[in-house]
Amino acid sequence: MKLSVVVPIYNEELNISHLHKAITDALQDKVESYEIVLVNDGSKDGSEREMERIAEEDPHVKPLHFVENCGQTAAIYAGIKHASGEFIATMDGDLQTDPEDILTLLAYMDEYDFANGMRTRRHDTFVKKISSRVGNGVRNFITGDQIYDTGCPMKVFKRQVGESYALYEGFHRFLPTLARMNGFQVIEVPVRHREREFGTSKYGVLNRAFVGLMDAIVIGWLRKRVIRYSIRGE
Repeated sequence: MKLSVVVPIYNEELNISHLHKAITDALQDKVESYEIVLVNDGSKDGSEREMERIAEEDPHVKPLHFVENCGQTAAIYAGIKHASGEFIATMDGDLQTDPEDILTLLAYMDEYDFANGMRTRRHDTFVKKISSRVGNGVRNFITGDQIYDTGCPMKVFKRQVGESYALYEGFHRFLPTLARMNGFQVIEVPVRHREREFGTSKYGVLNRAFVGLMDAIVIGWLRKRVIRYSIRGE
């Protein structure tokens, strides 16, 4: 398998068919082989039913269903663990990021191990834009990294990067930083950002600010304690 696209799904019944079509249109006949790993994070609407319907019609689709809501990090982590691809892409199910940008990021895999999307023209509320900018600044200050848009859901990385991860709740915001900590080469690449067409955002601003700060402190602490060594003659 060449490429696995991992998408966490939480109450996105109205978006799933559009998501499937957009990913299919972007990858079909352009990638040697691919799969779409849809991870249902304990949705309460008809997301599970819709995912199963699409999977019956398209063998590229691999649905996973959590027994209960476990959060975005768990959904992404499960998707990575169940992915079969040489390369793994992640994106959200709301289609605010464009699946065509997967190919844009994939082109960097010859020189880099991880390509992080960077939303240059965001179609979000003013509060969300400001909170994201402040959040990225604070995270970079604490972790000692320089990632412009660590929260961008559009990412592509080599399978080895995914296998190196040991994720804990909230760590999905730090995937590029964790990749660097594990010795991989990371680049940020501009990607498109669109307005949400269906449904509403499932992740608020204020309800994750404090938790995100604590997570950044943990990552900063871990980064300072990464073990690095070289053996003479090797």
